[in-house]
Amino acid sequence: MNRKIVVIGGGASGLMAGIQAARRGASVTILEHNEKPGKKLLATGNGKCNLTNLKIDPADYCTDCPATVRKVLQQFGPEETVQWFERIGLRIFDRQGWVYPCTEQAASVLDLLLWEAERYHVHFKNKEEVLSVENRTAAMGFTVKTKSWQYDADAVILASGSPASAVRGSSDFAARFASERNIPFAGFIPVLVPLRMADPSLGGWNGTRVHAAAALYIDGVPCRSELGEIQLTSSGISGIPVFQLSRYAAPALQADKKVVLTLDFLPEMKADELEDFWINREQNYSSRTYSQLLTGILPDRLIPVILAAAGLRGSMCPSLADHEENGTLSVLLELLKEFPVRIRGTLPMDQAQVCSGGICVSALTETLMCRKHPGIYAAGEAVNADGPCGGYNLQWAWSSGFAAGKAAAEEV
Repeated sequence: MNRKIVVIGGGASGLMAGIQAARRGASVTILEHNEKPGKKLLATGNGKCNLTNLKIDPADYCTDCPATVRKVLQQFGPEETVQWFERIGLRIFDRQGWVYPCTEQAASVLDLLLWEAERYHVHFKNKEEVLSVENRTAAMGFTVKTKSWQYDADAVILASGSPASAVRGSSDFAARFASERNIPFAGFIPVLVPLRMADPSLGGWNGTRVHAAAALYIDGVPCRSELGEIQLTSSGISGIPVFQLSRYAAPALQADKKVVLTLDFLPEMKADELEDFWINREQNYSSRTYSQLLTGILPDRLIPVILAAAGLRGSMCPSLADHEENGTLSVLLELLKEFPVRIRGTLPMDQAQVCSGGICVSALTETLMCRKHPGIYAAGEAVNADGPCGGYNLQWAWSSGFAAGKAAAEEV
């Protein structure tokens, strides 16, 4: 008799899990609390859907059990993902390792997933909010209760996602489920998220985009650095480099540690090169003010912020005294290369792309089955494994969904 499997959540990992289980002969029902499955998938990659990354390193995932995460990724990694999506009809292209559908539309990916699910007779029950998962008393297996119905299952796959994203239906069900079942759980923390700065006086740079290097310091110790376009806002700092660093900043802030981001606004220049450049600029424009000398070097809104931090007025002209040791010029040049921003927090959960946290991987087997509760599996954001921007988190959804769906259909 076919095994009955209930998948809680119709996102990327839930769809993959359901398809893989159904391909192996299981009778699969996916319970989705939105009116349609795949809502968060449609928002990934700004709607373009960064499917995976061909340069994924399992060591780049934050998790409590790297060995298990590595084994899950080895079962169904980037190459297998690309081949699988091509087999179901998706044309893809590789942008320096970042893989996208040729349509650059997440809707194309979702349509093909739904067609594949239909091909294997996966049943969808939308607008179903799961209330509980209970062990059956008269037989092996589980009863999944919703507001309107109850579903018997031989295995349950928890693919309910996380509270991250403003997309309607983002859920903390995994946290409640883990608490009820006494499953070890790392609390959800927003990551891949803009950071809030402690000093409101920097808000004058609001709306500025700048190519810069960002370095993260935790309790004064260098942690990580990233390079790319950074967006400066009235309350903080955003952009992909900041998102990458937020994965380390957010847990540190949660632990009440001192978090500082330093910005190098001229990463293409070394400090001595910048000094020579500045002196030459002064010589060529001897009557110009500080604001004028910085024109063409920095975005307009950034200039008064930098000068104020250096204790200079834009209308001032450089003098010989500025060039003395520890003079204002050395302070200005230091700030151009290493501008410190004290971080006080992150933007809220609904502004995050993903969450850190979830069911501890150490509480799961290599097939992502709960050790304490055989027959219950977890996948996707419900699991404590998160990666950087660039297809890492969708790859985890595909890999973990594959592992859980395959095992749920085959394990007895």
